[in-house]
Amino acid sequence: MKVLLINNIFYRKGGSEAVFFNTAELLKKHGHEVVFFSFKREENIPSEQSVYFPNIGGKLKQMRNYFWNADAAQQLEKLILAEKPDIAHVHLFWGLMSPSIFGVLKKHKIPLVHTVHDYRMVCPAYTFKNGKGTICEKCGGGSFKNCLIGKCSKGSLVQSALMTAEMIYRNKKYHPVDNISGFIFVSNFAKEKHLQHDDKFKTANNIVLYNYTTPIIEPTTEKKDYLLYYGRLSYEKGIHTLIDAMRQLPNVKLKVVGTGPIDGELQKIKAEKHIENVEFLGYKSGKELFELVRNAKYVCVPSEWYENNPMTIIESYSLGTPVIGANIGGIPEIINEGKTGVLFESGNTNSLVEQIEKVAAISSKEYEAMSNFAFKFYEKNFSEEHHYQELIGFYSSVLNK
Repeated sequence: MKVLLINNIFYRKGGSEAVFFNTAELLKKHGHEVVFFSFKREENIPSEQSVYFPNIGGKLKQMRNYFWNADAAQQLEKLILAEKPDIAHVHLFWGLMSPSIFGVLKKHKIPLVHTVHDYRMVCPAYTFKNGKGTICEKCGGGSFKNCLIGKCSKGSLVQSALMTAEMIYRNKKYHPVDNISGFIFVSNFAKEKHLQHDDKFKTANNIVLYNYTTPIIEPTTEKKDYLLYYGRLSYEKGIHTLIDAMRQLPNVKLKVVGTGPIDGELQKIKAEKHIENVEFLGYKSGKELFELVRNAKYVCVPSEWYENNPMTIIESYSLGTPVIGANIGGIPEIINEGKTGVLFESGNTNSLVEQIEKVAAISSKEYEAMSNFAFKFYEKNFSEEHHYQELIGFYSSVLNK
């Protein structure tokens, strides 16, 4: 089978890109041919298909491309004529690729599967958060004007207007359910939110398939005495709540890995409030990152938005590291309370402090059991072979239809 993988970004920027490239390696490992389609960027990973990648263009062009990207459609057709894929699998594509790819794929009778990483098909701002940073579901049922009213996209009226207009236009002319052959939801929570907010998804061909990872180093129950946060440094990730909790736990060490829009703000808080038990390590990747994950006593996932299926949790389990996670979105689905980690109330510093103190007090024998169970939980639910069998089965069902 020849699979065309499509994504707006062609380098490992975040969790969705990790899933995108992991899928490519998994398919290749099982003898399938993989070709790619994305956009030209300096950071891109080398690819034989990069000659077909369109340019992103300036801001005005990008605004137009939110609605229809003619260059993307034209370049995609050239790629299809040259490579003749059997099926297409798209990850992130709203806002750059646009619905322009639908017609090209239909013209050449190539079914399209979509891994749903966020809520962009039911929430214009894609996070279910308004301009004030609080959870908001007012756009349910198609009332997308609430995104504009609440300035839900980054608190910007202009950006929110653009997102709202694109959503109205897209749903009227190119509704995803009418143009995508199958949806892969990465959590039951995400699936239910789509069904709740748009009745059309109730008729869509879909499966729930958790993300997976293949550890590049062996897991261990022998840990060092620190907690770890790794990922984007932004408000919705709840890192500011975690830093506040550390201020109340001076004897607990926290290492922070990653960069993002509130990096400087967090560093300033650390300095002004003399939080000496927090260490910022900046961006890390590959073996260096996974060594930090493997050696951590716990990984903290303090999210304050509807996370789907965080790769940080799956990667942590694969290395035998339990997780302290916020009770929000798809996170509770994959934390077995007391066995693979613990949950706390999202956004509640006191609840987080209480849970950190709780897990810090368990015996070494109890901790070893938790670490071992986390790894076994990974093997059962997030392993490479399990993911492949489910994915290829879904591809086959879509092709047969």
